[in-house]
Amino acid sequence: MTTEGLLVEAPLTQSEGTPKINADSEEKEHHEIGNIVTQLKTIARASYLNILLIFIPFGIVSHLVGWSPSLVFTLNFLAIIPLAKILGFATEEICFRTSQTVGGLLNATFGNAVELIVAIAALKENLVTVVQSTLLGSILSNLLLVMGICFLAGGYNVKFQEFNETAAQASAGLLAISCMSFIIPAAFVATAGTNEVLAVSHGTAFVLLMIYVAYLVFQLRTHKNSFQDEGCDDDEEPSLSLFIAISLLLVDTILVAVCAEFLIDALSEVSQAWGLSKTFIGLILLPVVGNAAEHLTAVTAAVKNKMNLAISVAVGSSLQIALFVTPLLVVIGWIINVEMTLYFSAFETTIMFVSILVVNYLIADGKSTWLEGVMLLATYIVVAIAVFYIP
Repeated sequence: MTTEGLLVEAPLTQSEGTPKINADSEEKEHHEIGNIVTQLKTIARASYLNILLIFIPFGIVSHLVGWSPSLVFTLNFLAIIPLAKILGFATEEICFRTSQTVGGLLNATFGNAVELIVAIAALKENLVTVVQSTLLGSILSNLLLVMGICFLAGGYNVKFQEFNETAAQASAGLLAISCMSFIIPAAFVATAGTNEVLAVSHGTAFVLLMIYVAYLVFQLRTHKNSFQDEGCDDDEEPSLSLFIAISLLLVDTILVAVCAEFLIDALSEVSQAWGLSKTFIGLILLPVVGNAAEHLTAVTAAVKNKMNLAISVAVGSSLQIALFVTPLLVVIGWIINVEMTLYFSAFETTIMFVSILVVNYLIADGKSTWLEGVMLLATYIVVAIAVFYIP
């Protein structure tokens, strides 16, 4: 009797299981569609800066239709700000799914992608002065403006904020090396003229790139414990699929390249119309666009008393510009036959030297206070005033 009951119930269970499998399949498919919608919502809500994405189509149309250069410059300037933030967001999402080494390389490549794209666009137009000003401005804005705000905002509620002294000292040494790479070409020109400064720059560029590779090995392998707060947080989980994150990264990079191209095209006429030198636009205005995402990340971390992260973002970004982006642009200029050198004007070399000297002195002890933030901000303001009045 029991055996018959089992025999009877078996086919019933099997037949009832078939529609259940179909239901599970439909539910899984619905879940996947829901995930895509959820991911798009996550991207849209990633930052309040995304409201500025509305300027992307207007910036593109303004160039194609032929609106005034001032309007083209302003619209594309505003469009790049949220794109810079999304670039950082997409990189972090990919970083969550990779090892620390791969994540570090991704951050090194895309962390300053906006500056690199803007610089390449200017380099193609042979605007070497703008490229050099933008690079120097990126270094100074991170070291003085961003870190100054971090020290000031973080020190408002905490008397002394501490950060990893080993990492700070390594960063200070690398900043000194990067400063040396700009001072020596300037000294060479003052002594021997400009005839061989291009060859000196090419050789120095390769040395800087090797130092940067050594820094990555030091940071990600041999002394990674000293930089553990700089990488991706292992406790955090990705909110985007790998396909969506990579697609977002690629689309965002393309849009940045397009907006940067239009921005640079309007730069010369905007400089004349606004009465601002190209040096001021390159050194003060353009870095604000490229570093928008890093500014927010560093200041938010400092307010939460995560000073290791804040220092790594501010100083690390400057090191990437000095040791990776700048020499890479020298090599790119060599390839496309543009005389991009490491020879900066005496004024630019001086303000870099003074700024790095001040920063190295303040971070050497592994502690920060709000007064040190005021010092850094005051230095940046003095530099901005001088740049504003320079011919």
